[in-house]
Amino acid sequence: MITVAGSLNIDLVTEAERFPLPGETILGTGFSTVFGGKGANQAVAAARLGGQVKMTGKVGNDLYGESYLEYLKKERVDVSNVKPVTHLPTGTASIVVAEQDNQIIVVAGANGDVDGDFIKEEMTGSEKGVLLVQLEIPDEAVEAAMKTAKENGSIVILNPAPFKPLPAAWWELADYITPNEHEAAALKKESNFHEAYREKLIVTRGSEGASFFENGEEVMVPAPKVTPVDTTGAGDTFNGALAAFLDQGLSLRQAVEKAVKAASMSIAALGAQSAMPTLEQLEGGTDHAEK
Repeated sequence: MITVAGSLNIDLVTEAERFPLPGETILGTGFSTVFGGKGANQAVAAARLGGQVKMTGKVGNDLYGESYLEYLKKERVDVSNVKPVTHLPTGTASIVVAEQDNQIIVVAGANGDVDGDFIKEEMTGSEKGVLLVQLEIPDEAVEAAMKTAKENGSIVILNPAPFKPLPAAWWELADYITPNEHEAAALKKESNFHEAYREKLIVTRGSEGASFFENGEEVMVPAPKVTPVDTTGAGDTFNGALAAFLDQGLSLRQAVEKAVKAASMSIAALGAQSAMPTLEQLEGGTDHAEK
């Protein structure tokens, strides 16, 4: 069982040939409204790759929230731990895609209402497996999720995004921490980081793949060459895939190799969740850009 504690957002995606300068208005080339949020993105990625996934979080009691829950059910994600709230809207993310990159502004909405007591109530008694958590929900919820997962013997994966300094307790609670290379550089400058923790780091490196330490030696996992279309969901695909394959009993090296391949496939199509490959596509090399 994979438990994902995190955010659920509606992504408002604008496509343009370039990013506007401050104060500038430009014409876009396309617009779409899609399901997002780092938590739900990672839950969908894991489910598509064969994982048994339970999502834990909150949405607004609105049309966005209602449609999101129905969508996650179709993606075979258990949403019994996702609760609608009436006093806040479903979270949103405004995304601009241009120049083979993206810029994102997130409004937390109901995600900001996820607290430690809610997490403990929903996760207590959950099956042993893998916890995947990010930083788009409040800190107390992140820590409660990791503590509850450790109590039942689960593997804890912390994706430190959006980036913030990590409390010392989080370094101890996490089995693996999955920053990108910029986040990794910032983490290593923190007072709470010491060399013993480098064995917990799995660093995603964009087109270069990912790296981690095994028996004191750095292991580089190269990424297959693809033409990038949209990098929005690459990191979330990697994290969801990593959780799925670790939960399936693969070694760390095997899980990272498959996660790198899944993330590379995801950037060959537009969108975050819509571009995430299924297990059949990953193993067969199917062109999922035509889904």
